[in-house]
Amino acid sequence: METLTRAWEVLQDAYQAQMEGDYERAVELYQSSLDLHPTAEGHTFLGWTYHFQGRVEDAIAECKCAIEIDPEFGNPYNDIGAYLIELGRFEEAIPWLERATEARRYEPRHFPHYNLGRAYLGKEMYTHAIRCFQEALEIEPRYSLARQALASLRRMVN
Repeated sequence: METLTRAWEVLQDAYQAQMEGDYERAVELYQSSLDLHPTAEGHTFLGWTYHFQGRVEDAIAECKCAIEIDPEFGNPYNDIGAYLIELGRFEEAIPWLERATEARRYEPRHFPHYNLGRAYLGKEMYTHAIRCFQEALEIEPRYSLARQALASLRRMVN
């Protein structure tokens, strides 16, 4: 149990480094945390840091490691979907994002709905996109990105 506690402490330090923009240090710390005790969170956040470094395929690989450790942790499914959207691989993103909406352990729950809307928008499936943006807003009415996307899409189709 002591190694797990230490792994979480190092993970928190890594997160702090990441938030400060020190991505190289964050990568080192996330890897140290994972060496102590592999966690889904550690792999997911390492992937997020790789994404900030432009290493999108590495980010996706880390998220897949996270899913192997804890298939109920929704964040890596959402992150994979978001990374695939960024790569223009909308069709490939959809099943990952759908899985994120169903995950037992996931916060904030509105993100995968918003990202699903982005994927459908990329595929020009506007009715689906509108529904997903609306679902994101039902979960989090103050989510401005979903509100803006919905308003923009409605202007575009009307």
